[in-house]
Amino acid sequence: MGRGKIEIKKIENVNSRQVTFSKRRGGLLKKARELSILCDAQVAVIIFSGTGKLYEFASSRMEQILARYSRNHERLELAVVDHAPNHQNEPTADLIALKDEIEKLHMVNRRMIGKELEGLSYNDLHNLEQQLTEGILSVKDRKEKVLREQLEKSKVQEKKVLEQNEALLDKIEELRRHARVTSNESRVFGSKEACSSSMLDCISEKEGLSDTSLRLGFSSVDICGKRKIDKVDETTNDN
Repeated sequence: MGRGKIEIKKIENVNSRQVTFSKRRGGLLKKARELSILCDAQVAVIIFSGTGKLYEFASSRMEQILARYSRNHERLELAVVDHAPNHQNEPTADLIALKDEIEKLHMVNRRMIGKELEGLSYNDLHNLEQQLTEGILSVKDRKEKVLREQLEKSKVQEKKVLEQNEALLDKIEELRRHARVTSNESRVFGSKEACSSSMLDCISEKEGLSDTSLRLGFSSVDICGKRKIDKVDETTNDN
């Protein structure tokens, strides 16, 4: 039995792919070597594996073969350019068709704005009128849609401005309440200071009376009693 035909496609199994690569790479390099020897040919083979590893074979110096290849490749490109037909100045069929299409579009555009209507039949004019009517209706619909969108945006912006104004008013009211509370606290503190000053004056007066009574040989009680009696006498005399 002969060997079965192998389907040429990428081997999905990594190990099998690596084994196949090694075997076929060796066979290819062997065939290249045999070709160079049997036919006295300059052969160069360059192989990069799937992992990027380089394998190469050259019947002579690789640089010499590559330089020869580059020179021949450049000569072939120059020969193709020299023998290529020059059609740059000749309009092609595609270019002519494109120009005709552009001219038709310009004509339609001019007729849509009411120009160059000569030569049109009644049906052509009727169709043009329908197109213009449909176009006007489409423009009006689009215009109304744009106006509605702008109105919605204006409402949203107005709502934001109102919310910002309300927030500012709340902040101002809060500042005013804080100012009133601070003012009340200041007045209460001033009243407390006045009371404290009066109490200190009374205490100082009592201390002065005590010193006087001690120097005169009287008690503070006698002096206070005398003052009370004097006040009573003054009241009696007034009566």
